[in-house]
Amino acid sequence: MDLSVKIKDKVLPNPIGVASGTFGYGEEYSSLCNLNEIGAIYTKAVTLEARNGNPPPRIVETPSGMLNAIGLANVGLDNFIEEKLPWLKENLDGTAIIPNVAGTSEEDYCRVVERLEEIDNVWGLEINLSCPNVKHGAIQFGTNPYMVEEITEKLRALTKKPLIIKLSPNVSDIYDIASAAQNGGADAISCINTLVGMVIDTDKCRPVLANKTGGLSGPAIRPIGVRAVYQASRVVKIPVIGMGGITNSDDAIQYLLAGAKAVQIGTANFIDPQISNTVLSGIIEWMKEKNIESVSQISSLMKDY
Repeated sequence: MDLSVKIKDKVLPNPIGVASGTFGYGEEYSSLCNLNEIGAIYTKAVTLEARNGNPPPRIVETPSGMLNAIGLANVGLDNFIEEKLPWLKENLDGTAIIPNVAGTSEEDYCRVVERLEEIDNVWGLEINLSCPNVKHGAIQFGTNPYMVEEITEKLRALTKKPLIIKLSPNVSDIYDIASAAQNGGADAISCINTLVGMVIDTDKCRPVLANKTGGLSGPAIRPIGVRAVYQASRVVKIPVIGMGGITNSDDAIQYLLAGAKAVQIGTANFIDPQISNTVLSGIIEWMKEKNIESVSQISSLMKDY
């Protein structure tokens, strides 16, 4: 059985990844699950400078999900390279290390990508475009197809590693954004990021989150993620990586049938640290039942009526 997933000129050992922001830098989960059974670890966001993130409270539960307004809190590029990557290099055997890159200007993204391009054990780069562009009135990079294509082109020129553009669901047309990423030179797209939401405390009569709004994730957004993957995979020729609300193997298989070549598991890691291992086992069993020899064949089973 072939579980491998090819992106550009590199191969993931299997289609299971853990989503950025839900798995720390990998080491945090090392005593809780088998990291070497995971196809890829998409690390916590890496920005040029260290960030403390937003003030608390910055997490709140919602029906079938959660809102977070962490604010991309992270150790910064230098500390990531000096403190986090050495442990990953020493303890991972085949699992791809894919930093999630974020910033507030094109220059931020470019400087981070330039540095990470030099690191051998960085398999590829996932670019988080759900960040406010401070030079353009804080509009998110990922909501404007022209910005998506422009920044992708600039980053493409700076790296030979697989370049994965992470798409925002907070757009009117996922087709244009996906096409813009491909036109800019992306090797893959991942979708979706969280949706913007709000929870109000009816006793205090104010938003629960100090940031007022946050990103909605968890099972509630799975149908939106599956729809986005289905649509995006039909307008681009590059691989699509699906995520959003995966809590079991059936959820993951829905994404693979919709057109994803790989998936990422996020919020469910907080509930069950071994969920990635469990989902992979479930996919393998399903493939045996369907007599499927390769993960790449799953999307061909999809019947569009």
